[in-house]
Amino acid sequence: MPAKRPLFAILLVLALGHGALPTSQSLALALADDTQSDKAWPEPAVPRIQKDIQGEIDRRLAKPQAATLSSLSEASILPAKFKAPFIVQTLTSPWTGMAAIEQFGLDLAAQARSGQRLPELISVMEKGMGRRAEPPAFIPAPKEKEAIAQMAYLVAVLQQAIQLREQALSKINQADRQFLFDHAAALAERFSPQISGLDEEARPQAEKDRRFFQLVGERLDYASLIAAAQVLTRLSDEDWLNSLAESFQAHRPLEMTIPGITGDVLLVRETSTGLIVIGGFGPNTYELDQRIALLIDLGGDDLYQGLIASPATAEQGLSIVIDLAGQDTYRAAPLGLATGRLGIGLLVDRAGDDRYELAPGSGGAGFAGLGLLDDGAGQDRYAGTRFTLGAAVGGLGLLLDRAGRDSYASAGFSIGFGGPVGVGAVIDLGGDDFYRCDEGLPSHDNQAEQPEAKPGDPSFQYDCFGLGTGSGQRVFPKNLTGSSLDELAGGWGILIDLAGNDRYGSSNFSQGAGYFFGAGIKLDLSGHDDHGAARYGQAAGAHGGLGLFIDYDGNDRYGSTGPVYNGGAAWDRSVTLGIDAGRGSDVYDFLRSSGLGLADHHAWGLFIDEGGTDRYLAPQGLGTAFNESLGGFFDLGGEDDYAQVPQPRLGRRGNRLTLVDPAGALFQDR
Repeated sequence: MPAKRPLFAILLVLALGHGALPTSQSLALALADDTQSDKAWPEPAVPRIQKDIQGEIDRRLAKPQAATLSSLSEASILPAKFKAPFIVQTLTSPWTGMAAIEQFGLDLAAQARSGQRLPELISVMEKGMGRRAEPPAFIPAPKEKEAIAQMAYLVAVLQQAIQLREQALSKINQADRQFLFDHAAALAERFSPQISGLDEEARPQAEKDRRFFQLVGERLDYASLIAAAQVLTRLSDEDWLNSLAESFQAHRPLEMTIPGITGDVLLVRETSTGLIVIGGFGPNTYELDQRIALLIDLGGDDLYQGLIASPATAEQGLSIVIDLAGQDTYRAAPLGLATGRLGIGLLVDRAGDDRYELAPGSGGAGFAGLGLLDDGAGQDRYAGTRFTLGAAVGGLGLLLDRAGRDSYASAGFSIGFGGPVGVGAVIDLGGDDFYRCDEGLPSHDNQAEQPEAKPGDPSFQYDCFGLGTGSGQRVFPKNLTGSSLDELAGGWGILIDLAGNDRYGSSNFSQGAGYFFGAGIKLDLSGHDDHGAARYGQAAGAHGGLGLFIDYDGNDRYGSTGPVYNGGAAWDRSVTLGIDAGRGSDVYDFLRSSGLGLADHHAWGLFIDEGGTDRYLAPQGLGTAFNESLGGFFDLGGEDDYAQVPQPRLGRRGNRLTLVDPAGALFQDR
């Protein structure tokens, strides 16, 4: 069995996205104790693909390739605040950057799958974030099982974490702290990737957004905040939690009534950071507010409502909920479940078929903080609105689901979304899962393209910005009179599914998509999957965005509701790479869209199918380039069906054919 790995090790790899881009050597050091091999674990696909096809590109498209790379290098220096180093590197050297991004995702997946325990590795974590703060001296868990020793440990851990959180905010005054806390609600409700027009209502919001990101990016000591999170994750250690449950096995319930709580309560302790509550082994209901800093429930089918593992005030800073067993229901208030709001929100549910009903800004969401949701075994249902399920701006949001056939549904900016100065991720370790992000946010493209279309019409478009999407905030048009707003580069959005026959359904900008110097990653490591997207999906990017999509195994189906840009589609100095690895027999139904290696306006977009008996239904794309771009399509093996691919001006696509467009496009079937 692989060695067990901690949650903070997963956070380390997430955090690398906003430090220096990891090299293979640095990642090897970080993962030095994960030495056992696993034959089922996929080998990195990007270096293998590069070795196989780059020679063809060099030989047939040398001149347009050079022009495209020059344009991308120019894009890397275009002004946008908080542009991450990995964005610059990938725009400068697409293959190098994409290989490092893939390795980042695979290492994140390897750490996530490797165990239930959550010990500490703070010094490596801070190094990955580019911080040099000294790691704290961790308080050892008690060996004694008496309740008094357990309580002393809990109090000490909370005090240590709150001190680190205060250190993180030491350069931020009280007024700015309150602003950061309050403005998180506006971001969850109204964040937009593009500011258009700057009318009287839009400009004040945009100015506040910039104040928020400047405070986080320039004055928040994020290394200390990471350290506070690592201290708290020690409370999720499996062995210690089992010991704690044993300590309270014989405790009689308290006779006192606690406002907001029904069911057995075994202990209540007042501390300087708030109440510590130990719930009993039977069913409970919890209406949570700012009084409770730490709640541990030992069992039963429980109902949680309100602010669940989410700081309630700018002063509180920390909130932790740990549920050991039961079929539980969580009904979150806005910014109210596993939400890091100017601090740390940590929710751990170890077992049970659970239901999460999520308001905006919850479900592993970070706003100037870290929001962490770790769900163990069970068939779980996550139902969210916008900005939920592994989403972050100015922080880190993580949803880790360890087992079960799960469903994820949201309305946008979710299921792995990273906005400016943000890293958001969903990682699912197993089960036949369902992901949906559509029909929640009407797209601005409707007004320009289909002004008469109404919700429900086939041509009516929605935005997702999720399932592995990173986005900045672009000011448009740029020649506005009196406009002095900085444009903001995007962060990481990550979706990784390790196993199972999964279904994905999403609208515009999703499934490995990047917008305005943001990066999106979607990796599916095994299973026969159905990937359904819309405009800008399945490795897509616009305005300096990066999109990486890799399905490593299985007989998969790809589809799109259109109208354009799927499967390695890049626009305006973006870099995208879509790969279906292995030898599966796949179906690509893009009759309502375009893509599979399509690039326009100085962009770089490739799509590669490694093998299998595949069927292609696509009216536009399969290696197409416009306006000094590089677009390529490669099918590297198998007898494929191109019968429903119309004949373009270069000739009909088919088996064992190579078609070259000197403008910058290449189709090749081997």
